[in-house]
Amino acid sequence: MRIGLLTYRGNPHCGGQGVYVRHLSHALCELGHAVDVISGPPYPVLDNCARLHRLPSLDLYNPEALFRTPTVKELCNPINMLEWLGISTMGFSEPLTFGLRAFQMLKAQNGYDILHDNQCLSYGIWALARHIPTIATIHHPITVDRDLAVRAETALWKKAKHLRWYSFIGMQKRVATTLKRLITVSTCARDDISQEFRIPAKRFSVVPNGIDTDLFHPLPGIAREPYRLIVTNSADIALKGLHVLLRAVAALVPSMPRLHLVVVGMPKKKSAIFTLIRELGLGQRIEFTGRIDQEMFIRQYARAWAAIVPSLYEGFGLPAGEAMACAVPVISTTGGALPEVVGDAGLLVPPGDSGALARAIAALCNNPQRSHAFSRAGYERVMTHFTWRAAAHKTVAAYRRTIDDYRRLAVPATTRG
Repeated sequence: MRIGLLTYRGNPHCGGQGVYVRHLSHALCELGHAVDVISGPPYPVLDNCARLHRLPSLDLYNPEALFRTPTVKELCNPINMLEWLGISTMGFSEPLTFGLRAFQMLKAQNGYDILHDNQCLSYGIWALARHIPTIATIHHPITVDRDLAVRAETALWKKAKHLRWYSFIGMQKRVATTLKRLITVSTCARDDISQEFRIPAKRFSVVPNGIDTDLFHPLPGIAREPYRLIVTNSADIALKGLHVLLRAVAALVPSMPRLHLVVVGMPKKKSAIFTLIRELGLGQRIEFTGRIDQEMFIRQYARAWAAIVPSLYEGFGLPAGEAMACAVPVISTTGGALPEVVGDAGLLVPPGDSGALARAIAALCNNPQRSHAFSRAGYERVMTHFTWRAAAHKTVAAYRRTIDDYRRLAVPATTRG
C-alpha cells in the first residue's frame, strides 16, 4: 500500500518523534510498502527508501535563530501569522499549523491508501480524515507532562506559563475523539489515554516501539566499571525524574564513595538541576556529556555498571529498551509503561521514591552475579519482543482495519447487505 506518514517535527537527535518516524518508515519499506514521510522542521533523517516531503514552517524553535522575528512577507501568510502569534504568546502552535499546511498539501491528494499521523492531531488532520483513511499514533497522554510541569512550579505565573504552552492539548483531545482508529505503544498508555481523552479502549491498537539493535548493541571489548551509573533522560523536565535520582545518589555517597553518575546530555544554563547538585554536594560525582555522537553513546553504555530510568511516567520507555539492547542492567521506576518494557529483566521501584531507588542501586552495585543475570535477560527480552519489523507488521494490520472501516462507512446505508 502507499502510506503517508505525517510528523510535525522529526528531529533525529532529540526526542522520540524522529526516531519513531525513521525506524517505522524503514521497517514498512522493508515489508514492501511505499512510504512518504511528510514532516515539518527539524526534518528526520531517512536512510531508507521512504521519500521525505519537507513542509516548511517559520521554524521559530531553531536554535540557530531562536524566536526570530519573521519578515512582513512571511506574516502575509495566514498560517505563518497563526504560528507566530501562538508562539509569541507562550503557546505551542506547531501541531496546529503543521496540520493546516498538511491539509493544504494533501486535500486534493487521492494517491494514499492510508495517512498515519504521528501525534499531531491538528484540525487539519481531522479535515483530511474525512476524505482519506487516517490513523494516528498517540505515544502517551501529554496531559501527564502538563500536570507534572505545573505541579513542579511554586510561582503562579510559572504555572500559568505551562498551562498556556500546553493549551494545544484541547485541540488534540477534540481531534482524537473523531478518529475511528488509533495506535499507541503500550497497554498502560492505551488505558491512560482512553481515560484522559475519553476514547473507548477498543479503538486502540497496541504496537510497542522497536529498538534499533543495529545501533544499540553490546561492545564486548569494553569492561563495565563498578559503581558507574548512566542516565539518558532529559535533565530539565520534571517528568523524567533526574532530581529523584540525584537525591538517591546523595544518600548513597557516604557508603559508596566510588559512585559516579554519567548524564548523557546537558541541562540549560539556568537549570534547577545545577542548583540541586550544589545543594547535595555532588559536584564531583556527576558528569554531563553534552551532545555526543552515536559511537561515544554506545561506549558510555558499555562502561556503565547500570542504567537508571527514573522517569515518573513513560508511555513506552525507549531509554530502558536501548540500555537493555546494549546488555546494560536496568533499574527503572514503575512509572507508566516501563514495567511492560523491563519485565523481569531489571529492578523496578516506585516513581518519585529516592529511598527505594537508592536501595536498588546499592543492591545491583554490590551483587555482580545479579547484575550479569539482568544484563543477559534484558538483551534477550529486547531481541524477542521489541524489534521494528514486529512493530511494522502490527502497524500494517492497524492500517488495514482503518481502511476497512473507512470503506464500510463510505457505503450508503441503503446499499448495505
